[in-house]
Amino acid sequence: MAGVRPNFTRNNFRPGAHARGMTTLLLLALQDLTAPVSFDTPEADRILRTLQILPADHPINTEVSAWPVHPDSAKIVGSIGADKPLRYNTDMGFILVPPDQKKVDLRILAYPAESDPGPYPIPDAVPIEGWPAYYRRDRPEPRPTLDEVQRDVRTWGGDRHAIVLDPAGMKLYEFFVMRRTGEGWAADCAAIFDLTSNKLRPDGWTSADAAGLPILPCVVRHDEIARGEIRHALRVTVRKSRRAYVAPATHYASSHTDPSLPRMGERLRLRKDFDTAGFTPPVRTILEALKKYGMLVADNGIEWAVSVTPDERIPVLHEELRKVKGKDFEVVVAPVTR
Repeated sequence: MAGVRPNFTRNNFRPGAHARGMTTLLLLALQDLTAPVSFDTPEADRILRTLQILPADHPINTEVSAWPVHPDSAKIVGSIGADKPLRYNTDMGFILVPPDQKKVDLRILAYPAESDPGPYPIPDAVPIEGWPAYYRRDRPEPRPTLDEVQRDVRTWGGDRHAIVLDPAGMKLYEFFVMRRTGEGWAADCAAIFDLTSNKLRPDGWTSADAAGLPILPCVVRHDEIARGEIRHALRVTVRKSRRAYVAPATHYASSHTDPSLPRMGERLRLRKDFDTAGFTPPVRTILEALKKYGMLVADNGIEWAVSVTPDERIPVLHEELRKVKGKDFEVVVAPVTR
């Protein structure tokens, strides 16, 4: 396979300026991306398993297994809930778009000053947070259509995150409180991330997440579960956070000043001595990633809840994850470099 030269003109595929940093396998997979592809498909898996999402040395992709423990780790863990269980949300789906995806305008309602300007490559089938697994499998009847979810016709409300990935252009578009209206798309915030760069959001800016972090790079995906390895930090929510943030976060979302509360961007790691041997392969994959890369406090919500794509191919993980408790984690800090 390494000796095959991809035909960049096939299906009008144009890899753009980032092609020199792409592997042959990724370029071959991208040639077939001629229309939007949902995250929960084999076509998406083929692209995602060869796509480098953010540089290898980005904080989200940095191994923290040897980082020192925060001096107030026990207090911070206690404030989140030492006896509360680890859990997960089937929340953050996304869609992959081709290089020529039509870009559209978007009305930004709440945070225009902290949003990146459009237009944005939003396809008609962009999923809203929870689609499809939450609505088809985890939510009581009746089951809505995607269009009904996009328009929020039953006033479900919530954060309504929406995520669009342009793998050929290495751009990530993330939206907060996204909805489709008679006049087009609207959202409270829009953030664009260059997936080839370690550059953070401007200091003090939010994103689709309260912490100003990108969401997709921290979400558990089906291709990772199938591979048996996750190579990045996970996204986690806590019920109460502090009026502070630590890099790579750029924004806080709290008025509390109690130093025992976690900051946005706080890094939590599963203890090295936690035995993962008795768990099924999908859960063990998640737990080993939490030992190696940890998880980043990204938003306020249910405590100890990590984000998993709402992909019906991923088995239900609740009972196993709940065997892990808050006291099994520790807060870590980046080592001081001299």
